[in-house]
Amino acid sequence: MNKRLASLFLLIGCLGGGTALAAPQQSHAAIRAAALAYAQAQSRDLPGEVRIEVTAIDRRLKLDPCDKLQAFLPAGAKLIGKTSIGVRCAAQPGWSVFLQTDIKVTADLLVASRPLAQGTVLSAADLRPQRGELGRPGLITAPEHAIGKTLKFAIGTGQLLRQDMLRAPLLIRQGQTVTLRARGNGFMVSQQGIALNDTGEGEMVRIRTATSQVITGRTVSEGMAEVQP
Repeated sequence: MNKRLASLFLLIGCLGGGTALAAPQQSHAAIRAAALAYAQAQSRDLPGEVRIEVTAIDRRLKLDPCDKLQAFLPAGAKLIGKTSIGVRCAAQPGWSVFLQTDIKVTADLLVASRPLAQGTVLSAADLRPQRGELGRPGLITAPEHAIGKTLKFAIGTGQLLRQDMLRAPLLIRQGQTVTLRARGNGFMVSQQGIALNDTGEGEMVRIRTATSQVITGRTVSEGMAEVQP
């Protein structure tokens, strides 16, 4: 009888010791949920249908519990395609992990409805939508971002349109007399000069002044450029 009691006490002691040694761990599911919620919030304004997959964390990774999880986008990462979402503990003990994430966006992308020559000023008839994945940067989904702009080079039927293929309508032409404006804190001055290159809105124009000085300004409207003092 004494041997049985001794064995029972030994068993209870072992179980109690095992429980004491099992330190609490941070839930992997909570970390993954934080990364997913962040990706969903940040991609909410992307056009089309967004699908997000967050890779599970290696089960061997043990982290101290944290009651303040904070998701973030690592430097250099992008919120489309195969990327990475970070989750840090914003309280003690202050660990960070990175979860591989795949953000796929399916949208109506604009393509050429017919062969288009270099220099074509795009109209609605030149464009048609085509369902596809918004993966490469600069792809155009909204007609208003293309109509009225000029093709830099020829493209074929069905070719995807990108922003770098287009230039804004010319507002300043080489040889044109333009006004160069400089704004400051509480003042504005302007002078005229001759444009040395063609530019559209937002593009940089080189202007030769009456004193033969060449100044570079940003095209803001027809015949008007602006420079920061």
